[in-house]
Amino acid sequence: MKKLVELSNEEAKNHFLKGSSYFNADIPKYISFEPILTDVAAVLNGGSYTAFKSANPNDFDDVNYNFLANKDGKFAWRPLELIHPAIYISLVNTICDPDNWLHIKKRFSEFEAGAVDCCSAPVMSLDTQKDVAKQISSWWQSVEQRSLIYSLEFSHILHTDVTDCYGSLYTHSISWALHGLEDRKKNKGKNPLLGDNIDSYIRAGRYGQTNGISQGSVLMDFVAEIVLGYVDEQINSELGEPTDFRILRYRDDYRIFANSDDWAEEILKVISDKLRSVGMKLGVLKTILNRNVVEGAIKPDKLAGIDLQDLRDANAKTIQKQLLRLHSFGQRFPNSGALRRLVSEFHDKISKQTERPDDLEVLVAIAADIGFVSPATFPAVAGILSHLISLASTEQKARLWIKVRKKMARVPYNGYLEIWLQRVTQPRAVGIQFTSNEPICRIVNGETPDLWENKWISSNDLKKALEVSKIVVGSVSDTEEVVQPEEVELFKENAWAY
Repeated sequence: MKKLVELSNEEAKNHFLKGSSYFNADIPKYISFEPILTDVAAVLNGGSYTAFKSANPNDFDDVNYNFLANKDGKFAWRPLELIHPAIYISLVNTICDPDNWLHIKKRFSEFEAGAVDCCSAPVMSLDTQKDVAKQISSWWQSVEQRSLIYSLEFSHILHTDVTDCYGSLYTHSISWALHGLEDRKKNKGKNPLLGDNIDSYIRAGRYGQTNGISQGSVLMDFVAEIVLGYVDEQINSELGEPTDFRILRYRDDYRIFANSDDWAEEILKVISDKLRSVGMKLGVLKTILNRNVVEGAIKPDKLAGIDLQDLRDANAKTIQKQLLRLHSFGQRFPNSGALRRLVSEFHDKISKQTERPDDLEVLVAIAADIGFVSPATFPAVAGILSHLISLASTEQKARLWIKVRKKMARVPYNGYLEIWLQRVTQPRAVGIQFTSNEPICRIVNGETPDLWENKWISSNDLKKALEVSKIVVGSVSDTEEVVQPEEVELFKENAWAY
C-alpha cells in the first residue's frame, strides 16, 4: 500500500485517469467512463480545456452531471456529481504537472506534524486488491485500533464530524491551503497560483459557485484532503504539541481524546473555529462525548452487528428468519456501516442457494423492504433479489420484479438506485424492458441524452470525444441474470471494515 502523495506525478496521473477514480462507487460492468476519459485526454494532450472553448463554462448550468443516491428512503440524499470530462482531465493535468505535484507533496508533508493525526491520506494498492479496500484497511488500522490503544492514556473520547463537508467547502480556501493565506493575499491580482487554477476549474463545472466541490471521485477526495490538511495545520498552530490529548481525523470525522470534559470541549471549539474559516461547520447531532474510551471507540451499530454476526444461524435456521433478523437490525440502524456489512455477507451466502424456497415471495418482500428503508444497501440487496427471483418460474419472475420496481419507485431522489434496478430487471433471462428518466439508464437503452453541457466547447474533436454512447461497453441484455458478489466489490470492500 502506498500513499497517493508518495507516487510520481505520472503515477498519480494514471491513477486519477482510471474509471474507478473518476467515479468511485459501484456501477454495472456494462458501464464505464474510461473510454471517454481516454479520448478527452488525447484531445487535450496534456493541456487545458481553455484552448477549446468558445464561451466561459461558468456561465452555463449543468456543465457537470448530477444524480442522487438516497440515504434514508425519504428525503435525505447524497448528491453524486460526474465532473465534466474536459474539466476533469484539465484538473488532472494541472495537479499532476511535475512542479505542481512537487509543491502539493511538500504541502502534505507540512500538514503532518502536530496535534491532529490524519488517518485518511488517500492510498492506492500495489497488488490486486482494490484501492478502496486499501483505504478502508487503512481506516481500520489507523483509527479504530488506535482509539482502543488510547484508552490506556485517556478517559474521554469526543466524536464529531463536519456537516455536508464537500457541499460546504469554500473553494477559495484551496489556494489558501496550497500557498498560505498571506501569500495568497500578496499575490491577489497577479498571475494565478496553482490553487487559484484548481479553484477556477472546480467552479467552471458548478456555475461559478464558490461553495462546494463535487462528490463521487478520488480526485475530489484528494482536493478535500488538501483543505482539511490546511485546517489541521491551523489547529496544530493553535493547540501546540499534544502532551495531554490526542486528535485523530479520518476525512471529516474527528476523535478527540482527553482526560476531562472541559479540555475535550475546548479542543472541540478550536476545531470548530478553524473549520468555519473554510466554510465548514460541525454537526451538533453527531457530536458525542463518552467517558469510556473503549466503549466510545466502536460505533454502536458495529457492536450490535458483531453480536448479530456471532449468532450466525443460531435461532434463525431458515432463510426467512435470517432475513427478518437483518430487517430488524436495519430498522434499528438504517443505512449503517454494520448493516451494509451484514447484507453483504448475506449476499455471499444466498448466492450459493440452489433450491427454490417455498416462501420465495415472502423472502423477496423482506429483502426489498431492507433496500427500501436503507437505500445505501441496494447494490447488495439487488444481488440478493436477483438470486432469489432467478429461482422462480418464468411467469413469476416478471411479476415479482414488477412489484419490486413499483416499490422502489416510491424512494425519492433515486437515480443511483435506478441504475441498479435496470441491471437486475433488463437481462434477457428476466426480459423486462426497463424505462427510466435517469439519463444513464436511457443511454444504456440506446438513447443519447446529454450528461454534460457542451455548448461552451468550440472544438468538434472534443465534442466527438465526449459522445455519451461510449460509456456503454457491454449489453445489459447479455448480462447474467444474477448479480454475483464480486460485481459489487466496492460495496463489499466498504462494508467489511465496519
